[in-house]
Amino acid sequence: MSDVAYNDDMDTEAPPVATEDPAPPPRAEDEPRGTQPANDQNAGEGGLAPVMKPVPRITIHAFCEFPESGSTIQRAGEDRRLAKAHLTVHMGGVAAAVEQYQTTSTPNLIIVETSASGNELFGQLGALAEVCDAGTKVIVVGHLNDVSLYREMIRQGVNEYLVAPLKPLAVIEAVSRLYIDPDAPPIGRTIAFMGAKGGVGSSTLAHNIGWSIAAGFNEDVVIADLDLPFGTAGLDFNQDPAQGIADALTAPERLDDVLLDRLLVKCTDRLSLFAAPAVLDREYEVDTESCESVIEIVRAGVPCVIVDLPHIWSPWTKKALLAADEVVITAMPDLASLRNTKNLVDLIRQARPNDAPPHLVLNQVGVPKRPEIPAKDFAEAIGMDPALVIPFNPGLFGTAANNGQMLEELEPKGKTSDNLRDLAQMLCGREASAGKARKSFSLKKLFSRKA
Repeated sequence: MSDVAYNDDMDTEAPPVATEDPAPPPRAEDEPRGTQPANDQNAGEGGLAPVMKPVPRITIHAFCEFPESGSTIQRAGEDRRLAKAHLTVHMGGVAAAVEQYQTTSTPNLIIVETSASGNELFGQLGALAEVCDAGTKVIVVGHLNDVSLYREMIRQGVNEYLVAPLKPLAVIEAVSRLYIDPDAPPIGRTIAFMGAKGGVGSSTLAHNIGWSIAAGFNEDVVIADLDLPFGTAGLDFNQDPAQGIADALTAPERLDDVLLDRLLVKCTDRLSLFAAPAVLDREYEVDTESCESVIEIVRAGVPCVIVDLPHIWSPWTKKALLAADEVVITAMPDLASLRNTKNLVDLIRQARPNDAPPHLVLNQVGVPKRPEIPAKDFAEAIGMDPALVIPFNPGLFGTAANNGQMLEELEPKGKTSDNLRDLAQMLCGREASAGKARKSFSLKKLFSRKA
């Protein structure tokens, strides 16, 4: 039998509606999913979207009754978190699924939509269970927001129940939950930084934001410097590690907690550095899968990973940029930055339709005697307002770079430091800490062997 097990002893009567259920009020986890505001496809614009693990390589078949549901599920299948899954959408609902699987094996996951209720609904599910292979998971999309119906479906063996109309993120979350170990710790949020062109200060911003999240929000942070030949993370934090991220990228299959412990440089109690070698004695060929694997291993142990990407365009930098939970683009108010920023924003919006748009930072604004594009005109041209505008301040930035210090260490009460803290809060979704230590999700998980 499949995970949808037909119960011969089930009641012949339809489950009671929620208002007549004498049971205690339902818990949040008992609510049918799919209609909650948190599942809105644009949830990330008003607040941070949930961090979800990418779904493994599975096959998903969806059988819908209404074109709108099929379109939404198809959009969910194009999401970065379902990139490894193979999804096909059919029309016809449960009846079409039952007919197809009379002669073919079932996939890893079936999504079926039904507008039926009561005995008809459970009769359909019983027929589906009869043709499902063992281990097949089933998500039912219904049109009744009924807690009692949801509970009965779960009792009968349905893995998840979503209420139409669907939102892409609701579908993605439902699929992701089915393939995550409930005992596994949460994965960390990845924040990718890329400059619209070279020299705009993207790395400086990435390092300062990482430091601010660790120091001001009591969040464990790893900064991954992926500019292997020219990375400046070691200089910015006054560190000169003998090993670093290049060693992990050359042999990602060897990377575990023990090796990661050796390769990370601990800058503060909550901030660690995965430094680039920054030498030219060899050429660096970065494999897309190796880069993805290293980032996934790091984010399994800390709540925040800063991914400092170089200003190059290759398969691995594109994949790392588009796979991040949050993206920050740093630009200067000039024509080259404007063109490149627009290209990046358009690409990200097209490739990540279910994510919040990237965050734009305009840096080095107000250089004396230099013609500039006004911030308002820059924003209108790319169709988004900058999250932060940083005035030109060569004294502060130059002193910090030469001393191997962060801006907030030099000028903790300055306007620039205040703005960086605001951006850090926007990216990590945390309130500023009053000194209370966080009890869970610690870097200690990286510095100890698994049991």
